[in-house]
Order: sequence, then structure tokens, then C-alpha cells
Amino acid sequence: MKRILVTGGAGFIGSHLCEKLVKEGNEVICLDNFFTGKKKNVKKLMDYDNFELIRHDITKEIYLEIDQIYNLACPASPPHYQYNPIKTAKTSVIGAIHMLGLAKRVHARILQASTSEVYGDPEIHPQPECYRGCVNPIGIRSCYDEGKRMAETLFFDYHREHNTDIKVIRIFNTYGPNMDPNDGRVVSNFIMQALKGEDITVYGDGSQTRSFCYVDDLIEGMYRMMNSKEGFTGPVNLGNPVEYTMLELAEKVIQLTGSKSQIIHMPLPSDDPAQRKPVIDLAQKELGWEPHIMLEDGLQRTIDYFKEIIWKE
Repeated sequence: MKRILVTGGAGFIGSHLCEKLVKEGNEVICLDNFFTGKKKNVKKLMDYDNFELIRHDITKEIYLEIDQIYNLACPASPPHYQYNPIKTAKTSVIGAIHMLGLAKRVHARILQASTSEVYGDPEIHPQPECYRGCVNPIGIRSCYDEGKRMAETLFFDYHREHNTDIKVIRIFNTYGPNMDPNDGRVVSNFIMQALKGEDITVYGDGSQTRSFCYVDDLIEGMYRMMNSKEGFTGPVNLGNPVEYTMLELAEKVIQLTGSKSQIIHMPLPSDDPAQRKPVIDLAQKELGWEPHIMLEDGLQRTIDYFKEIIWKE
């Protein structure tokens, strides 16, 4: 049994992680400022004696005694992180400093939830961990992209200077239950539009690609990385290497929902990556991990979740 801190624990991914850790018998502290996280995501965990929920912003210091830290705190969808870009950058950078300082003080292992956005609009496809990226440092996505890149820098500097026990993962597009229906991500957008019979908005010509990992697969990879051998720091790509165009995704959502929605095209947002697909050889070798849930199965589970939300409305 470990005492584990999960920052951003009431968010989409964090809530699934908290549930796994709690049900394994660990003492879990969920930290969230509820900017994008929702109390309802962890409501069912409140009945467990080994779960604690604290409202806190990691741009402020906090003092706790813990064994492990999963640092997930940061808005991750473009509408949310662009709403307050300075706050987004502070969360990634100052938040990382505070969490690394905490890990250093109490000798805890700390995992950074980084992102495939560190690769920017990649010139290499698919993207291995050794690729250094092609990121616009002054664009509308820079607060998130560069914030996460700087967080990785801090993690490795703390490791080199203070021997802090770090783990770094780079998360590729993830989807599943507990997603915010209005978060602006492509999977939630398409599903909600299809269920409501609205036009499905595809940006650009729809030929841009993404690879989609179901949240249960991602959580398993995160857990394995946190508990991997000492000295293996990463970064490690965690994502599904099967690639789909935006048009293919839209058509699958229409098919699975039985919707009569039509696909319409809108202008492509600034700095939107044309391709995104992980090389997961390192995760397979070091963690024995690869995703198992097919897109159709994961989409159906996510559709069922959003149907329930709409029904409650």
C-alpha cells in the first residue's frame, strides 16, 4: 500500500487513474482546482476510506507526505488551455517546480504526464521519443506545447542535479468516459454533434491524422511506467499507433451512433498538426505495454457515456 498524490485527479484521465489506485488499496490524495476537473468524476470514490479530495492549485505550494506523485494537472484541450494561456503556462512550469520540490523533499517518485504536443507539427512520421519536435514558440498553442516542453526540462534537471526519481510519459490522443462533452476535442465534438443530429465539423479537408488510445489502455501504461525499474526515466510514448484521418473518424462516429448528421468543413486552426502517430517500441520493450482496445469498441463505450449525459439533461 502506497500513499499516492494525483494532481488533476478529478479530470478525465486523472479520475480513471484515481479509481484504479484506490481499488488496489492505495491511499490516494486527489488534488484539483476544478478549472476543468469535475467533482462528479470522482464522486463514487468518496465512499472509500483510502481516498481524499483536496481543492488546490499546484501553482501554489503544498506540503504532504507521499510515496508517489502523478502530475496530471493542466488543461489539455485547446479551448480550455487557450482560455487563459498565461495560467496554462504557469500550471505546467510553476506547478512542475512545486511538485518536483515536494518529491525532492519527501524522496517520492514522480511521473510527469507530458504530451505528444511536444512534437508540434512533426516533420518526422511516426514520432519516436528521440524526435525533438517542430513547435511554434509564439503561436496560440504555445502556452500548452512549450509549457509541457519546459516541464520535461525541469524534470530532467531535477533528476540530474538532485537525483530525483522521475518518470516521463508523452500521452497521445486519449478518449473515453469522463471526457467533458464541451472540451473541444475531436472525439467528444464528433460524438456530441452526432447524437444531437447536428452537422459534424471537420477542420480543413479532413486528411489530417491522429491515433486514438482508449483511456483504460493509457491508465495501464501510466501505472506500468510509474512502477518500472529504477533509473528508467523515459520519456516514453503512450498511445495507439493505429492512424485515422479526421474524415474516417467522423464516418465511424456517424455509423456507430446511427446519426443523420452531415459532415461540413471549417477552416483549419492555427498550428494544427497534420499528422500524429506514436512509435511505441520503447513502451513495448521496457513496460511490456501496448493498447488492446480497438477504436470501434472504445468509441461505442464513449458514445454510451455521452448518451447518458444527454439523457440526464
